[in-house]
Amino acid sequence: MHNFRELKVWQKSRSLVKEVYLLTSTLPASEKFNLCHQIQSCVVSIPSNIAEGSGRGSDVDFARFLDISLGSSHELETQLLLSFDLGYLTQEKLDDCLEKVWEIQKMITGLLNKLRG
Repeated sequence: MHNFRELKVWQKSRSLVKEVYLLTSTLPASEKFNLCHQIQSCVVSIPSNIAEGSGRGSDVDFARFLDISLGSSHELETQLLLSFDLGYLTQEKLDDCLEKVWEIQKMITGLLNKLRG
């Protein structure tokens, strides 16, 4: 078992949750139950699945949950791009968030490669 609180990828993805929640608070009210909800669900899924997987009994199970986290990060990336396309995000905010998402994706991929050795 891994202590998820000690994993840098969990720490960074946890920080991203707060940042993305602040970002979604600026979206139009009409998106509250649509894009905003989807974005929030994705970003919360990333550290949540890292934590859940770390508590499983095997590296195979942990890797399965990391795959889910990675998928959620790609979904988040797409939704941030769509938010930009719809005029809800500035290029600067988009770039800032995407850099963090890409860093987390690389970290998850690295951890997956290590687990699957």
